[in-house]
Amino acid sequence: MSREHASIFFDRRDYEILSIVDQALDQGGKRARTIFSASLHPHGIIELAASHAERMAMAVINLLNSIEAEQAEYRLMALRALLDEVLYSARTEFRYNTARVLIQMMKEIVRTKGSSRRRLMLAHDFRRAATGNPRVVRRFLRQYHLLEMPENFNQVAMDHHVHDSNTKGRKNPTHLLMDAWVKGLRYLTIIYYNYISPEAVRELFSAAKIMNIHVRVGLEYRVPFRRRYIGLVWEPSGLSDPDDALDFLRERNVALLMEEGRSISEWNTSHVLNMLKRWNSEILPSLNRELELELSPLEQEKFLEFVGSGQASTLHLAEMAHLAMLPALRRRFNALAREAGELSASPGEESRLACLRERMSSLNNMTPEVLLRTWLQDSKWSIPDPESSGVDAARLPVLAFSSPGELTERLLHLRGKSNIWLNLANLPPEDVLELLWDCRGRISHLESFNLKEWQEGQTPRLEEISALQLALNNKSPLPLKHIVSRLLRDAEAGGSPEDNRAKLREILRNLPALQKPYLRRPLRSRIGTDSTSNSSMRHGMGLLLPETLPAHARRGLRRCEYEGIMRLPIKMSITPRLAFFSPREAQDNPGCLARLLRRLLSWSRLDRIRKPDWIFPDIATFSKSGNVITIGGIGSPDNNLTDPGKHSAEARLSPAYLNAWILNSLKVCSGLLAAMLTFLYTQDWWFLAWFGAFIWFSITALRNIAQALLSGGALRRSLLRWNDYVNFSRLCDSLMYTGFSVPLLELGVRYLLMGKALGSALQPGPVLVFSVMAVANGLYIASHNIYRGFPRAAVIGNLFRSVLGIPCSVFYHHLLLLLLTQLGVSDAALHLQLGAAVISKAASDTVAGLIEGTADKRNNLRLRRLDYENKLSQVIENYTRLELAYPEKNILRLLSHPENLLELTKENSLPLLRVAAIANALDLMYFWDYQPQAQQALKRLVHAMAGEERVILARSQLVLSQVREVSQLFVDGLVGDHFSRALSFYLDRNAEYIRLTNALYLARVHARETEV
Repeated sequence: MSREHASIFFDRRDYEILSIVDQALDQGGKRARTIFSASLHPHGIIELAASHAERMAMAVINLLNSIEAEQAEYRLMALRALLDEVLYSARTEFRYNTARVLIQMMKEIVRTKGSSRRRLMLAHDFRRAATGNPRVVRRFLRQYHLLEMPENFNQVAMDHHVHDSNTKGRKNPTHLLMDAWVKGLRYLTIIYYNYISPEAVRELFSAAKIMNIHVRVGLEYRVPFRRRYIGLVWEPSGLSDPDDALDFLRERNVALLMEEGRSISEWNTSHVLNMLKRWNSEILPSLNRELELELSPLEQEKFLEFVGSGQASTLHLAEMAHLAMLPALRRRFNALAREAGELSASPGEESRLACLRERMSSLNNMTPEVLLRTWLQDSKWSIPDPESSGVDAARLPVLAFSSPGELTERLLHLRGKSNIWLNLANLPPEDVLELLWDCRGRISHLESFNLKEWQEGQTPRLEEISALQLALNNKSPLPLKHIVSRLLRDAEAGGSPEDNRAKLREILRNLPALQKPYLRRPLRSRIGTDSTSNSSMRHGMGLLLPETLPAHARRGLRRCEYEGIMRLPIKMSITPRLAFFSPREAQDNPGCLARLLRRLLSWSRLDRIRKPDWIFPDIATFSKSGNVITIGGIGSPDNNLTDPGKHSAEARLSPAYLNAWILNSLKVCSGLLAAMLTFLYTQDWWFLAWFGAFIWFSITALRNIAQALLSGGALRRSLLRWNDYVNFSRLCDSLMYTGFSVPLLELGVRYLLMGKALGSALQPGPVLVFSVMAVANGLYIASHNIYRGFPRAAVIGNLFRSVLGIPCSVFYHHLLLLLLTQLGVSDAALHLQLGAAVISKAASDTVAGLIEGTADKRNNLRLRRLDYENKLSQVIENYTRLELAYPEKNILRLLSHPENLLELTKENSLPLLRVAAIANALDLMYFWDYQPQAQQALKRLVHAMAGEERVILARSQLVLSQVREVSQLFVDGLVGDHFSRALSFYLDRNAEYIRLTNALYLARVHARETEV
């Protein structure tokens, strides 16, 4: 980018973000691990050492770079830090969707290479999205193909067939759960082949707990059935956290099953390696001849390294072969393109040119999917069948030869009430019926829809199987009899083997026995995408019921504003449900009016918040008018070899990327110009003609500054300066919009409507003029507040500001009239008539300051309540862990002597408890001195606490008196390398903070004891 562009577009902070990302990438994420080594809050003392963007970048880098299995703990720490950063950084009610966009943007910044302009645009977009403006965030959601989700996180979005890097997927469990959260998924089932390792279980459930996603584990087994293999998925029940899952895997019979499954996977790996040898010896020479390439053989060691912690498969082989081929494909394509360019200018070479273009197309379309389908899926290259190929069957455990009935019986013996699915790939309805009969009701779910298999044509008779499922769940046996009779007639007419027909006749004679298990527990469904994160031609993970989306997102779907969305022929019934709960604010304020009315009138829902939810039975039926859509996008269907310049072209700059100082100056100047031209045109009084615009702007500026100071709690003791409370970008926006309101009020209402059209004047009474102006101004401000993404409370309040602005305008008018009369100004009433718009503006801003200031104060208190609730819960949790670690010690008394407590934890090798105690106290101290409305929010929370909790909090802060130990912790990397500001803050403020907060906590304790 040129030097002129660098000075006009982008900000210093955009370059700082890229510099931070580049430094972290150069260090391989090592610096990120030092920052995430303690339980620090994103709004806590870490703000004095690292910026929000820097911490997010380090978390994402650590997630993407820590791919080895032994780095799972680092990934989980980074995931928790990343989630805290994005959730607590969103300062609006559009919190969840803002967080999703910020994570996606930071991933793009980390991954984008090459174009500096593109990376600067991403950094600038990241800062714009961080403001949480719903209009801006929605635009970025569409840009990244993300659907807007409800802020209360109650959408019905699921995917019950996904693979991670422990099988054939690309992403480790932590990365997969992060992407699922960004997509908006709430229910996820991760499928593993034959076995699952304890390390994978621990990481998966730990990440799910962090992201608040309901995760299940499914173990898929291939079992023989009628001379082919079918898929059964075992979903063990009752696994909700890492400890439960690990205890389950330690059970003797389960461990034996996992060992047998590992043996089968190792046997499969050996055959994939044989396929690799055949690729090198037979397939590769043919491919080289056909495509005119010079590809080298693949090495087995590099292939196993490419597979990593996963289970080797033909998909891995196709992926690695494609990566090895890609440079040669590009070189050959470019050579053919040059040759085609020379022929295009020669007449009579059309046939030769068409041949070249066909060869270029075949090169461009040689994707992993094409390799897998055309070169690696031939029957002679498939994994041999152990029953018919003559391989050494002694190498395989009994599990490999178990029938469906035997396997399901064994699995349910290990874990009762577990779910067992039947995969429907290449299964006709009669085979599904036979399997359900053989398993005697032990199959609890059908995989009613698998997106990958459906797109590949492996499930052509889903509608018939769906009808069979409904008939089984029907209390009447007649629909089931009709279906079984029809299947028997088709089998007899089609010449099916006798054993097939005999099995159908047996089922027909025993329909009550077949149906009995499913009358108690209906045969349910599982639907999924079978996503592996590898395919560029298949939809990614995620299925959704659009009825559960916000109205704005549903309108966008109807208007086709989202790319890559596909409606599937699957229908799920869904029922809305409302839940009511008391908000924390009402509990904290027992004297509030709503709570008093609820007690007097016994109206239990008056002060409660309504939370909508959905009830959906896990039964999906095939229907052409389905209500399930995909939310995972599709990548490029080819190798992007055509027109390579279009992918590297510089992105175009728009005014949105202007330098912040220039953009804000343009906003203010445009508003001021509109105001000045209006006053010069409408005013006969020279004073208002030349100075009306500046008076107008002064009113708005003073109101915004006073509003920011009061809503942030600037009048209370704090280390923040006055300009720390003021958002100058928001102030410039307000000045621009207030400038555009001058033509509306001064020219449109006062001059044209009231002066020219109606001829009204203020002499009979100013109420009419001020009423019309107040209504017009209220509607205008409410509309641009919505556009700017203000809190809903402020928008609704501005709709009523017109009513409150009328008496305020009349009061100001009479006050100014009295003042001008006392000063002896002639024609005072006439001057006030000409300044009616200014008076209305002053009154409107007075009311607006009260309304928006109250809304801003409530928002600040909401954010501080979230901060304190998170941190105070960590303090109590750390105290509980200390009690459990030292059951014979009086921990509450030890907290009064922090030197003894620190020495005790140091001696007993419990540094994490020691570090957590100090980090919690430092964060609470930073909240108190630096966060707006923190002191008021803490007082409200302390008021609702029990006396013992207050004593714990008061004594936990005494650890800050140990200056030597706390300072050493800073030096050791508690907040990273740049700890000087944080250390200086601690040394300057710790004694005063301990005195003030202990007085607060203990005063509340004494007050409660006095009440008792």
